[in-house]
Amino acid sequence: MVTAAQPLPRATARPPRATAVRHLGPNWYATVMGTSIVATAGAALPLDVPGLRTVCAAVWAFSLALLVALLAARALHWAHHRDQARAHLLDPATAPFYGCLAMALLAVGGGALTVGADWIGTGPAVALDAVLFTAGTLVGLAAAVAVPYLMAVRHKVEPGQATPVWLLPVVAPMVSAALGPLLVPHLPAGQPRETLLLACFAMFGLSLLATLLMLPVVFARLVTGGPLPLALTPTLFLVLGPLGQSTTAVGKFADVAPGVVPTPYSEGFGILAVLYGVPVMGFALLWFGLATAHVVRARRHGMGFAMTWWAFTFPVGTCVTGAEALARHTGLAVYDWLAVGLYVVLVAAWGTAAVHTARGLLSGELLAGPRPAPVVPRSTTVRTTSDAVRRPVHRAARGTPPGRPPA
Repeated sequence: MVTAAQPLPRATARPPRATAVRHLGPNWYATVMGTSIVATAGAALPLDVPGLRTVCAAVWAFSLALLVALLAARALHWAHHRDQARAHLLDPATAPFYGCLAMALLAVGGGALTVGADWIGTGPAVALDAVLFTAGTLVGLAAAVAVPYLMAVRHKVEPGQATPVWLLPVVAPMVSAALGPLLVPHLPAGQPRETLLLACFAMFGLSLLATLLMLPVVFARLVTGGPLPLALTPTLFLVLGPLGQSTTAVGKFADVAPGVVPTPYSEGFGILAVLYGVPVMGFALLWFGLATAHVVRARRHGMGFAMTWWAFTFPVGTCVTGAEALARHTGLAVYDWLAVGLYVVLVAAWGTAAVHTARGLLSGELLAGPRPAPVVPRSTTVRTTSDAVRRPVHRAARGTPPGRPPA
């Protein structure tokens, strides 16, 4: 007797690749950002190392391939797992990472003109950068508005939950401000060039003021609430992003301003590059030391690898490009050596994060679903010294969704 084949259940019929991306969050775009900045920062180093520019071009090409692969994977995520995608938007720990999408587009676009033109030619590089800069700027401005709106209206966050991750959406326009000037010389002379330059300057102000509003909340949480959870400790390096990127931006403004804006303003951009960049870079080095001390402490307390380790890459890279800008506009060799030293840190951090990420992908651990929380009897409690507070001991072991660090 022959029976008709029964249709597969919907969950089983779904393509394996679609199932694999269910827990692929927007934080994965940090891998593109961190890879691209290795290329662009290395190309401007004050070193005459044979083959360095070729290596940087190869790294940029790799970042472009990563971007294409992630865009495809995230498209599958939205097509097959819209419930999870909406959950990411409504999760205060994951929603800020939508700023990474904008910065990944912008970083790869800027790299096309910086080093990619060596391989693909100036014309295609300009076209690619124009497309990615436009898309990244629009996504970044949307994230800078939408994510803080969701935090205020839907997320219901508390001051004690503040982390440097909150900076990601408002920093994206600063990346546009720093990379937009690369396109200015390729526009027609006159108003098109001046409009783009001043639009970048406006995004510089937008992002800077938003960062100045957000950063005190993050710093207050750090000082009054104690150290961040171990997996979140690397995110302290995210604070370097707006500092290094804004220093890079004012340097780029000064580079392209002559002949684009009237003489008094072009000279003003040159003055701003030094008077703003020097003190901000000083604060960046202070924060670098503070964040490093916290990471060393967390490592001693058992901090293992998480995707938050990519915070060691792009923010440090922006400090490299900021130091390179200061070296150009001050003529001081100390900034050349600072750029070289920070670049060594950047490459070491990128290599470490890349190896651990590849290992986690091959094992499937990084794309796995959340682990179920262990079952602990309700009666199991921990007594405080005053015996006034009782809490289950399994709270600290509660399962954590992949793609977001434990809060």
